[in-house]
Amino acid sequence: MSVTREAVEAVLRQYTDPHLNQDPVAAGCLRSVDVQGDRVNVRLELGYAAGLFRSGWAQMLAMAIEQLEGVTRADVQIDCIIQPHKAQDQLESLSNVKNIIAVASGKGGVGKSTTAANLALALAREGARVGVLDADIYGPSQGIMFGIPEGTRPEIRDGKAFIPLEAHGVQIMSMAFLADDKTPMVWRGPMVSGALLQLITQTAWNDLDYLVVDMPPGTGDVQLTLAQKVPVVGAVIVTTPQDLALLDAKKGVEMFRKVNIPVLGVVENMAIHICSNCGHAEHLFGEGGGEKLAAQYNVELLASLPLSMAIRTQADAGKPTAIADPESQIAMIYQQMARAVGARISQSGQIIAQSMPNIMVSDD
Repeated sequence: MSVTREAVEAVLRQYTDPHLNQDPVAAGCLRSVDVQGDRVNVRLELGYAAGLFRSGWAQMLAMAIEQLEGVTRADVQIDCIIQPHKAQDQLESLSNVKNIIAVASGKGGVGKSTTAANLALALAREGARVGVLDADIYGPSQGIMFGIPEGTRPEIRDGKAFIPLEAHGVQIMSMAFLADDKTPMVWRGPMVSGALLQLITQTAWNDLDYLVVDMPPGTGDVQLTLAQKVPVVGAVIVTTPQDLALLDAKKGVEMFRKVNIPVLGVVENMAIHICSNCGHAEHLFGEGGGEKLAAQYNVELLASLPLSMAIRTQADAGKPTAIADPESQIAMIYQQMARAVGARISQSGQIIAQSMPNIMVSDD
């Protein structure tokens, strides 16, 4: 019995990509099926960074195809090609940056900056080129989280552009690199907005797939200016389970909706505490808040993370969990979150014309 393309596609349709929530055929990932006698070669293309997921996914699909009658060997190749996607209308894309992700919260103290740092590092571990912009002028923290020594300054190219610093394979820019750590920024809103826009537009990012923007907490003038003038493809809302945090998180969701920026999903921090002595689990800040928020706005709960001392100590030491303990359960949650964020962007709509070559991640 000869093997047909239709039979191979039928097998692929039985398996759902857990990040796209679709089978690879329905998701438009199938690029080619080559049948040569009893051998089948399949090529898939994912629109999100999935370096740690690809090989296992390819092996699973290949084993399934080999169950077809008449097939003795199947090879599945999966490439990750990240395209730039359309942001708000009438905003030009940022030079050398494909996709900008805003990480925001309605209030401070919910772990937004920690989430932004681990998201960026997890995306980089998946094979993407990633940058972080610390947009929290009053309380910048990304320099500490990435272990950049106090007093480090960016180089300036041709007197016009800042060269971002680099740590753990991620490009970073922050107002903290331009001022003394002990000097408070006693600025009014317009000055802060102007400084941030200058940081964004005058930083010479080096061909990024994703730029993660660590937004200031709240929904005021600074946040609105950034949302209206920076081409953001999607936002991640960070919250904790208690009612007060959820109330402010809802305002964050509504703000992005008003400026036509898709909310990619919700991250719930401090969801549960597990006693290090007795193992007792307790929901100190309430239970199920992030899930309810995601359901209310019909978005995905991207991650629910525990109240963990390790997350805090590793970030304070300049090596966030995603790289400090990459095989830990918490790091795996961050990796899953990163792939889900990339997948939501890949499904977000129109791909715009590129001013740079595709970034391909392959086994070759």
